[in-house]
Amino acid sequence: MGQAFQLAACAEMLWPDRPIDWRAARLTERGLGVGLWNWPDHDLAKLEKVGANFTIMNGYLEGRLADDEGAAMLLASARKTAQVGKRLGVDRLNLHGTGLGDGGIPIWQHQVVTGAMWLKARDTLNRICDLAAEEGVTFTLENLNLLDHPGCPFGSTADVLALVSSVDRPQLRINLDLYHTQIGEGDLVRWCEKCLPWIGEVQVADNPGRCEPGTGEINYHHIARALKGLGYNGPVAMEAFALGDSDRAVDAFVDAFTIDQG
Repeated sequence: MGQAFQLAACAEMLWPDRPIDWRAARLTERGLGVGLWNWPDHDLAKLEKVGANFTIMNGYLEGRLADDEGAAMLLASARKTAQVGKRLGVDRLNLHGTGLGDGGIPIWQHQVVTGAMWLKARDTLNRICDLAAEEGVTFTLENLNLLDHPGCPFGSTADVLALVSSVDRPQLRINLDLYHTQIGEGDLVRWCEKCLPWIGEVQVADNPGRCEPGTGEINYHHIARALKGLGYNGPVAMEAFALGDSDRAVDAFVDAFTIDQG
């Protein structure tokens, strides 16, 4: 038995009574990479001292894909964030179709996405790739479910796949969040297969509850075997709350994605 994937976990969601540098150090001690959300919330100097492998963090603080004003905000924010990402050695910088406010509610909500918006979003992502090439970083675009994030443009797995595959540049990958896919579309293994050429990271949490594997309806042992069968050996990150003890939640995640490599 062994780890077929590069395992990580979101530090923001575990050990909520501990400072973020302690959480990052704990995950590092356990041999896992460390995911972050918004960097302005943290003391970067303390995080630098941890020596963690920071796998992903939000790649912007404001902006959106599908209009001129929002694209300008996104690009300026992404460039600033890229500098922070390089300071921490972050592997991937994450984007959404629009900025998210309190509780994950999209700041710019649209029930209908027009053809012009699709074209503008693709143009914005190409500009993001140009920026990424200049800075030497990689961005991902994450799918979101519309139950938790109502009105989020380009939120579905299908929409994210369509955009990233149409841009088709190495500076932009998919952050395939299977918790969101389960709520939005289901059929997780087939979505893994469809997205495979463009996946930069797979994120996991069980549903309902958004807690660790084994607390809900998703058979993550099967997902792990399916990903291995597809030839995927990249990052898999738990972006989940702990139903109880955070260390036990990490244990459950590691167990789910530790499979026979023979």
